Amino acid sequence: MNAAEKIAGAEPVGLIPMPRVLVVDDEPFILNAMKRVFRGKGYELVTAESGPAALELLENEPVDLVISDMRMPEMDGVQFLEQVVARWPACKRLVLTGYVDVALTIAAINGGKIWGYIAKPWDDEELLITVQQALEHSSLAHENARLTELTRLQNDELKIMNVDLEQKVVARTNELQLANTELRQSFLATVQVFSNLVELHEGRFAGHSRRVADFARQMAERLGLDEAEQRNVLLAGLLHDIGKVGLSEKLTERPFNALSPIDKATLMRHPVKGQQLLLGIPQLAQAARIIRHHHEFLDGSGYPDQLVGLAIPLGARILAVANDYDELQTGALAMHQYSPKEAQDAIVKLRGKRYDPTVIDAFLALLAETSATKESEVAVAAAELKAGMVLARDLKLQDQALPLAKGRVVDAAMIAGLLRLQVAGHEPITLHIRRNSLPAVLRDGAEPTVRSFKELALPIARLKEGMMLSRSLHHHEGYLLLARGNFLDEPIIRQLRDIETSSGKAITLHIRMGDR
Repeated sequence: MNAAEKIAGAEPVGLIPMPRVLVVDDEPFILNAMKRVFRGKGYELVTAESGPAALELLENEPVDLVISDMRMPEMDGVQFLEQVVARWPACKRLVLTGYVDVALTIAAINGGKIWGYIAKPWDDEELLITVQQALEHSSLAHENARLTELTRLQNDELKIMNVDLEQKVVARTNELQLANTELRQSFLATVQVFSNLVELHEGRFAGHSRRVADFARQMAERLGLDEAEQRNVLLAGLLHDIGKVGLSEKLTERPFNALSPIDKATLMRHPVKGQQLLLGIPQLAQAARIIRHHHEFLDGSGYPDQLVGLAIPLGARILAVANDYDELQTGALAMHQYSPKEAQDAIVKLRGKRYDPTVIDAFLALLAETSATKESEVAVAAAELKAGMVLARDLKLQDQALPLAKGRVVDAAMIAGLLRLQVAGHEPITLHIRRNSLPAVLRDGAEPTVRSFKELALPIARLKEGMMLSRSLHHHEGYLLLARGNFLDEPIIRQLRDIETSSGKAITLHIRMGDR
């Protein structure tokens, strides 16, 4: 039952009863005169010839209005009205008074808290008007009290409802957070499954995808890509060879340059196939685009779409360098395995032709940094592993077809699996971890970039060589063209102009004010 029903339920439903008026006077002719005045006027009149008799009547019957004489034996009007106001405060009170009763009237006003008085002799019409006004005032007071109580009850109900609503909001928020956590865990588990599938298919090149992913992410970070873009590069690195799953060992185990033209054509379809396999996962849409184009070359001689220059997503340009650098060293690309220095020289030789010069600069800086701080390794027990650590050596486990390759990033699934194997084999498992390794794991969104410099938005027509980007530039389809911090030169400006013309969409770049 709500507040309104509680208030309404206290009153019987039906005809509104006539107001009941009690007249108290010790003179019978006054009482008879009152009966004549009220007869047929819509009031129920009851009378009493003394104060005690009136009090007894009030104890047994509800009364809306009392009209009392001042001078009565046993109990005068003041004493009677004091009893009425104390015991039935809602009952309206009037006094009959003459000129000689001024002192008693004042006493009644003070002690009996009367609403008004009727002078003797009275005028019938004035008497009825006074009674009507007194009852209307009483009705308004009663209604005000009813509404006040209704408001109080409704406010109490609202407080309860607000508490209940807050509890529901908290519960729903917790449910959504749990659902988001489960979705994220499900997404990470999906990526993990795909990555394991790729690694299993890599055979003797196991660990390639993880090494490429880690190296590509580090280059992306050095180039100033934000956390979301770094994550897309990392995901693309982990899954860039997923399109090769299902191909025969004849195609995947032999160096690319040793394949026949027909086999090369078959293998060259894997970037498109990889994108198609991932299109059903919205979170991997940008990574799938990078995968499609990671074999495109800056001069347009790559595949599958022969894109040129900035038309190739920046993530794909980064992944191309990381992928080829690792494949040259594992023998997956050329007829022999290159040393790290030979692979570096081969990559640099094609700077500006096959590879983006800006990416090559980041590549060389990263190699120099790695060489300058030659990492040492530390032996770590399986129970001491932390997500984000990187293996410094291959780990070959008994009864495992594939080793955990050097460069693999430790994650929660790997730790749980190693601990299970350790318990089952009753032998401790020790791994060699890069001492200075940093987590190369999927991370949440980036903190907002705080710019301590002024910038200016410029159209293509106002660009000049030497300007520096203050924000990353994305293609209208969503992929990254240039990272913030890049300097513009004439070839870049010309390619931007061509992209704008072919797409029909205006391109605006944000330039550091000091560089314009």
